Amino acid sequence: MTNLKHSLGLIVGVCFCISAYAQNQITLEDIWTKGTFGTRGVSGFNSMNDGRFYTAVDKEENIVKYRFASGDEVETVVKQSLHGLKQFSYSFSDDENKVLFQTNFKQLYRHSYAANIHVLDLTTRKLIQPISDPVMLPEFSPDGTKLAYVRGNNLYWYDLIEQREIQITTDGKQNNIINGATDWVYEEEFALSKGFYWNSNSTQIAYYRFDESGVKEFTMAMYGSLYPDQYTFKYPKAGESNSVIDIYVFDVSTGKKQAIDIGVEKDIYIPRLHWTTNSNTLMVQRLNRLQNKLELLLANTSNGQSTIIYTEENKAYIEVPEVYFLPDGKTFILNSEKSGNNHLYQYQLNGTLIRQVTKGNWDVDQVYGISSNSKWIYASTSEVSSTERYVYALSIDGKTKKQLTTMKGWNSAIFNKDYSYFLWSHSSINSPPLYALCDATGKTIRVLEENKHATDKMKQFNIEPAVITTFNNSYQESLNAFIFRPHHFDSTKKYPVLMYVYGGPGHQLAVNRWMGAYYFWYQMLAEQGYMIVCVDGRGTGFKGESFKKVTYLQLGKYEIEDQIYVAKQLAKLPYVDASRIGIWGWSFGGYMASLGITKGADVFKTAIAVAPVTNWRYYDNIYTERFMRTPSENGKNYDDNSPINHVSKIKGNYLIIHGTADDNVHFQNAVEMINKMINKGVKFDSELYPDKNHGIGGASTRLHLFERMTSFIKEKL
Repeated sequence: MTNLKHSLGLIVGVCFCISAYAQNQITLEDIWTKGTFGTRGVSGFNSMNDGRFYTAVDKEENIVKYRFASGDEVETVVKQSLHGLKQFSYSFSDDENKVLFQTNFKQLYRHSYAANIHVLDLTTRKLIQPISDPVMLPEFSPDGTKLAYVRGNNLYWYDLIEQREIQITTDGKQNNIINGATDWVYEEEFALSKGFYWNSNSTQIAYYRFDESGVKEFTMAMYGSLYPDQYTFKYPKAGESNSVIDIYVFDVSTGKKQAIDIGVEKDIYIPRLHWTTNSNTLMVQRLNRLQNKLELLLANTSNGQSTIIYTEENKAYIEVPEVYFLPDGKTFILNSEKSGNNHLYQYQLNGTLIRQVTKGNWDVDQVYGISSNSKWIYASTSEVSSTERYVYALSIDGKTKKQLTTMKGWNSAIFNKDYSYFLWSHSSINSPPLYALCDATGKTIRVLEENKHATDKMKQFNIEPAVITTFNNSYQESLNAFIFRPHHFDSTKKYPVLMYVYGGPGHQLAVNRWMGAYYFWYQMLAEQGYMIVCVDGRGTGFKGESFKKVTYLQLGKYEIEDQIYVAKQLAKLPYVDASRIGIWGWSFGGYMASLGITKGADVFKTAIAVAPVTNWRYYDNIYTERFMRTPSENGKNYDDNSPINHVSKIKGNYLIIHGTADDNVHFQNAVEMINKMINKGVKFDSELYPDKNHGIGGASTRLHLFERMTSFIKEKL
């Protein structure tokens, strides 16, 4: 294929080492335990209200104020000796007169955690601990006189003036009723762990109530004691019942709770709540169970009555949008894929479309905010390349677009309060992150961290640059890719290939962005003669809606077809050993690797699947049904594209790895896959990690994991 030959020719053409004199070889200990290639970020960065200053935590754990323009230290806002806390996070009240500290973090699910809290009054310099028990989601009210939080599945607020706690709900119960937070599946699939919101004048709190009583429980054994503990939580699998959601608004002064009308249908999702600029008007996002119909409701919080102002339907599914209310109080910005790409639209509060703000064959990625004069939207987009991101100022009238970052690669930003400065971060596939302060035009004021120590360290090792490129699939569609070629490449030799895959809907791996530890593992394998290839096939993101949603109702079918096709094209190259092509991935990538060794048994000799879904009937309903509908509606495609049903096709080497305490992709997936292989007489390898979750974390654990995978690759590939 022309495109493939061009890609590999390019790789040969850029044959050079970062250091011609490097002698050191990368070890797994360098990557996972020694921190040899560790990079630094910029922590505790908070813009102050006036836009001229920001605060950060110094090495002594003081909170220090700095000047944006010069970087000069202005003052120490809070000395460590005053708060006396270790390993904390902090946030200011809106008036910047108080500081909320969180310490002693206890992780609950992927995003949620509980922590102990303290509040420091910067006027009186008095530090208080409102409550000794750990709480979730603590947040100041906008006027800074109150604090709201969740404890024991109930919602509370704390009066910082009178120093007393007021309980808002009383029916909270583990695995039954949740007030002010969200259930497991909302947190995982809607990225929503916070379930309460203050209005603008601190008089009302809107909150979720989840009734989990009808959701089936999942139990995992935890092996840290003589008699293993049983961890039980509510987990709705595909086709099963969800929590029943109610939305309430609590009036702080009267103690009244007002139910919000979200409709009579209970089998729905409420993925977002938004207070408008009117303190008595709440916007509710309502999504049907199939996730192909979105409605925006405006609710009057005095009586709970609501009106539908916006409806969007899609033949496949709708991604949950974000809503941004303009300071004018009359309009809002919404993102949608209805044009075929993810773009921004401006609407009046009654739902009347004013304009499509952005247009083109590219996607808006992150929206960072809107200027106070309602003229500019600050966002990152994929306009230059789907493998890269650049930061822009976009005029709300849609007429002007200013590119604020130009360095090739992956750019993102954190803006100050008045959008006069931003913290810019940049990386590329071969260069570690750089952090700098820029003014509103994108001009660099000064570099805060360039990770020179990491780039200097890289020069001491045998490292050659990875290449961003493209391959075509069988339909001549361009697929983004990256390649690590074998070091000391010799076109007269034959090399094994290891393909790295994720492939999940809307996701990207093959991008021009720093990948951290994996970069050095691939360099280590390349030093040992392996070619590493990563291809983002159909279903992945930022190449338009049709490219992403072609996999609808047949998750896995087209994704693995593209991996198999590219592997077959690689096998035709004179320097690739066609008998030694492998594939590996984690989570959805583990699912893909499992499909590779089954459906692609004639192509892939070896596969490593870490924490794979092996049967879509085992996975949660929000994610699975978004792409597959329910098993009762689409059971054949569930079964045809689940590797558990194709184990008899395995001819090569298969290593399946799982953590026994994986609350996301349950260990059940590995157990059932293994059971099927045993029943079919299929040989396989396996590795389990006791009490480890989906991330299989911890330095020693990661070292063990990658030692296991590396030895398997060297032995079997």
